[in-house]
Amino acid sequence: MAELPQVHEGGSAASRPDMNAFLSLGFRPLYIAGCGWALISLFIWIFAPQWIGQPLGGLAWHAHEMLWGFIATIAVAFLLTASATWTGFNPLKGAGLAGIVVLWLIARIGYLVGGEIATHIACASEIAFFVISAACLMRVMVKGKSRRNYGVPLLVLGLGAANALYLRAALDGDYVLLMRRFDLGMICMAVIALLIARRVIPFFSMRMVPGLALPMQVRSGQIQLAIGVIAIALGLAGLALPMAAALAAVGLVSLWQVARWKPLAVLHKPMLWILYLGYAAMGLGLIFAAWHTSGLATGVLARAAVHVHIIGMGGFAVLIIGMVTRTALGHLGRPLALDNSMLVSYYLMIAAVVLRLGALWPSSDSLWLLRAAALSWIACMALYLWRFVPMLIRPRPASPG
Repeated sequence: MAELPQVHEGGSAASRPDMNAFLSLGFRPLYIAGCGWALISLFIWIFAPQWIGQPLGGLAWHAHEMLWGFIATIAVAFLLTASATWTGFNPLKGAGLAGIVVLWLIARIGYLVGGEIATHIACASEIAFFVISAACLMRVMVKGKSRRNYGVPLLVLGLGAANALYLRAALDGDYVLLMRRFDLGMICMAVIALLIARRVIPFFSMRMVPGLALPMQVRSGQIQLAIGVIAIALGLAGLALPMAAALAAVGLVSLWQVARWKPLAVLHKPMLWILYLGYAAMGLGLIFAAWHTSGLATGVLARAAVHVHIIGMGGFAVLIIGMVTRTALGHLGRPLALDNSMLVSYYLMIAAVVLRLGALWPSSDSLWLLRAAALSWIACMALYLWRFVPMLIRPRPASPG
């Protein structure tokens, strides 16, 4: 797999912000938007929940904004960027890219403000965000004859469809159906994340560790993808036990892949082990999800919040903080090295995961642990934005010589 595309981003004065550079590839505005909203929305959820309007209020708002407002946004940002490498064509830039960012922003404001009109405008804007992104991805896949990636736009479209189903259940006030559709959206996102990560982790590792040779595991990846899609279909059909078996299989394949990637060889490279850790946590979370779906879990482990936070925070968020640093540095022509603030952001995210999972066990410390987890998360995202926004809004530095 080639490195992220070295697209000309306009302007030679890299010291000044440049709108052409900022809107040259999807990762630039959408990394800022997604990580910025991860910080803001969690602050609101934990410390100012009274600001959240109805009908998408309370837990329904928090779950939606974490999965579709943050995690899915970063995934779309990465795919809009990486697809330029896979196909040789940039799927979205300039005014078109600005347009989907505006749609994304309208959705965030509409859900927060609440009310019937604002919520329906937000729903329409968010559906348009996913549909346009999927259409642009498919256009360049076809144009570039990248047949092996034809499924990627369909998965993005599936993520948008799961979002629409979730919103419909929220507007209908059906909490049980809402949680089922959230799980489907999370599984759809997991399939996309596993697909992306199993391509980039071996590639990044072999580039950063001299002499390291890792198998790409194409066949196991194809099997994993197929079983993941089957799990989604079984969920839609309401077949809990077969769905649980499929989820367990996907999780086990994930853990097997991590073991095959020689994790001990990357322990001295934080930019790599953070990706390994996130991938392994996602596999473990899918196994817990299977346990929950089967109805066999008991006690605290029977709570959906356990597998949701293992996958959502331990898997998605840990992978994201690793990906948004590694891919931004690589594409922006910066040295692939972490400074202290980047490394601290990794540890803050890991601390947030541990504290949040600890808060799930009923005790007198649960509220304190929850708030500490939130503060660790907020500090992680703030550090990322402080370090990377100045780079993301400027052109690539000119190559020496």
